[in-house]
This record gives sequence, C-alpha cells and structure tokens, in this order.
Amino acid sequence: MGVSGLFISFEGIDGSGKSTQARRLHEALTAQGRDVVLTREPGGSPGAEEIRRLVLEGETDRWSAETEILLFTAARRDHLEKTIRPALARGAVVICDRFADSTRIFQGITRGDLSQTVDQLHDLMIGIEPDLTLLFDLAPEAGLARATARKGHEMRFEDMGLAFQTRARAGFLDLAKRFPRYRVIDGDRSQEIIAAEVLQLVETALLPRAGAR
Repeated sequence: MGVSGLFISFEGIDGSGKSTQARRLHEALTAQGRDVVLTREPGGSPGAEEIRRLVLEGETDRWSAETEILLFTAARRDHLEKTIRPALARGAVVICDRFADSTRIFQGITRGDLSQTVDQLHDLMIGIEPDLTLLFDLAPEAGLARATARKGHEMRFEDMGLAFQTRARAGFLDLAKRFPRYRVIDGDRSQEIIAAEVLQLVETALLPRAGAR
C-alpha cells in the first residue's frame, strides 16, 4: 500500500445486498495480499457494538430521531478512534458497511428535517468522509422483501415499513448526485456480476495509491 489507506463505505437501503458485497470485496482484496479491514456501523469497536444493540433492536418508537443522531454519532466517534483511523494510518483498505451517509438519510431526512443537525455533529465530532462510496441501488419493495426474509433481532428500521425505505432510497440517490465520491451500483443482478464490478471500481481507486509507494 501507499502512504495512506483507502476508506470505502458501502451504502444502500435495507436488503440492498451491500453487506454481502462488503464481505466478498474483503475476501477478494485479502486474497491479493492486501491489508484489509472489514467493519460496520453502527459498531466496529467494542463500545460502538454496545450502542448498536440499543439502536437496532426494540420497538420502532424506542428512540426519537434526535436521540438516535446522538447515539450514532457517539458510536461513530469510538469506531473512528479505535478502528478506522489506526487502519488508515498504516495504509490499510477499510471497508465500512454504512458510515455517516446512513445517518444523513435514516435520521436526517426520513423522519423529519434534521439534516443540518446531522451535518453539524459530523463536522464537530467526526470530520472525515470516505474516499469512495458504493451505493447499492434496489427497488424498496425488493429490498424490504429480502430484509424481512432474514428476520432476526436487528429489525427496528425494517419494521418502519415500505414508505420509510422508499424515502431512504430517494435520499441516497440524491447524495449520489451531490458527492463525486459516489458510484451507484445496480443491486438487482447476480452477486457474481455485482462483485466483479465492485472489485473493478476499488482496484481503480487503489491505482493512485500504488503509485505513491
């Protein structure tokens, strides 16, 4: 690796396939002999994993959107300190299943107009964005069907229903238009075809860093 690592976030609505593709990318890059860290949000550090249980389990009305923003930001700060920054400092590729854009969508716009609050907290406590964001785009009906089929304990946001997922998809697509770091990937294809596209995009992003050795 070069003098700095590569920070990649995977985003999308629930059931979009991003977690599966994050694991596949981790396996592919590890097989190339690269230093790769696969992590997730909320979570990715012991303290953040404790907060994950608070926000992803329980009744849909357990927390207000404002409280969730504070919880997610606290988890993200710990994750950043304990996992992301140390990995990037040693030149690793960090693959993160969700990052700040998920908070911008799920708390910032889908449950009210709290975008300014999210951005202010992010600037104050986090202060970094991914180098590359891969958005796995899928029809909300298809994503929700996938997500509910794997029903487990962490279903609080899925239980908010189709209208919530529809607003989330629109929000993510809007972010993709605003930020050049985004690449939109059609999630309604085979896992193998998607994985090949993901690997190509990431290898392209890694080329400038290879030249910085």
